[in-house]
Amino acid sequence: MTRVVVVGDLMTDAVARAAYPLAKGGDTPAKVTMHGGGSGANVASWLAVEGVEAAFVGRRGADITGRNRDMELMGYGVDARLVMDPERATGTCVVMVTHKGDRTMLSDPGANAALLPEDIPQDLFAPGAHLHVSGYSLLNEGSRQAALHAMKLAQSAQMSITVDGGANSLLKRAGAEPFLDWSQGARLLIVNAAQAEALTGRDNPEQAAKVLTAWYSQVVVKLAEDGALWYTNGRAEPVRVPAEPVEEVIDGTGGGDAFTAGFLPAWLDGKPPAEALAAGCHLAARAIGHLGARPIL
Repeated sequence: MTRVVVVGDLMTDAVARAAYPLAKGGDTPAKVTMHGGGSGANVASWLAVEGVEAAFVGRRGADITGRNRDMELMGYGVDARLVMDPERATGTCVVMVTHKGDRTMLSDPGANAALLPEDIPQDLFAPGAHLHVSGYSLLNEGSRQAALHAMKLAQSAQMSITVDGGANSLLKRAGAEPFLDWSQGARLLIVNAAQAEALTGRDNPEQAAKVLTAWYSQVVVKLAEDGALWYTNGRAEPVRVPAEPVEEVIDGTGGGDAFTAGFLPAWLDGKPPAEALAAGCHLAARAIGHLGARPIL
């Protein structure tokens, strides 16, 4: 099975799940829990528990939460290559989850914003391996050069490369053209419908996917409760699969990361796109059925 190297963000998620509709300006009872987070670290964790050889490259603070996140990744079986930042704290995200499972996030990237090109271990880059870059690392000005350096190392080693869209709000702030330029060299782009629209101006996911194949040979668009689609240039129609039924959406945080971790192994193994999409949807359904963005150990 292909070794997957993930370069991205590591966070501690403070998840507050409201028991009732939010009382603006008032007090709403909620269950508040702490979890490991960060899109890149989430992908690596799900990959590892699914039996994939996964390495994660990132940066953490010299604090207790950073140590806990480091140990947590190792507990999942991830080859954690974390550089300790002596000045910045480990990244933190406050995740507010409504009683219906919708979420709003307030993020402090902390040490993630200081990931440097010299933090990228060259021994991880070898023919036959695969690089997945979290879009957050490209969208954050402080970590961008490190992400671009990782992509250059992967290209030199003739590794395949995938990139995800990060966050819709950050994509809009950065602009479509810069992101498309930074992510050149990726064989596959994984985005959700909102990110696809931010990059193309098309609110129809199928049309957006077709536009994006001008930059990437393959595109996957995650459609939440409508499943996901895959498109490659030259096809008349995209391949679509439905989402797996979920009894109750407990927390949508990390569902997209789990999808990526489910999709990549099958895709790298040369499985048909429909099979890879179904594997992604299966893992996403597992993720949104519990609190937190990581697998339950």
